[in-house]
Amino acid sequence: MSILDEWAERHIEKALQKGELSSLKGEGQPLILDDNSHVPESLRASYHLLKNAGFLPPEMQDRKEALSLAEILSTLNGTGIKNESLQKRLALLELKLQQAGLDTQFLHADYATQLTEKLANHKKETEQK
Repeated sequence: MSILDEWAERHIEKALQKGELSSLKGEGQPLILDDNSHVPESLRASYHLLKNAGFLPPEMQDRKEALSLAEILSTLNGTGIKNESLQKRLALLELKLQQAGLDTQFLHADYATQLTEKLANHKKETEQK
């Protein structure tokens, strides 16, 4: 555990003992946590601080843009110059993310879901015959 984590834990424990954290809005409800599994553990606290300050590291900005592009591409019909341009931009971003050491599976999750559904439907059809 890092010094920052220990410091935070100590202050949280003191606040709990004093009752400062009881009767707060949302008490007893699950937290909505950021998915920072792609950030090395040693950098998570600093990335979180930077994010709260409105700054995203270049890799995270690229990831955000890639997700937006993937969403836009999923709504297009798959043909045309605009679609081709967006596909190229997405491929470039995916390459940059991979070179930065980040996993890009998040861009292909939709495809995996569609493939799984297709295989399940095929299996049902085969069993019915």
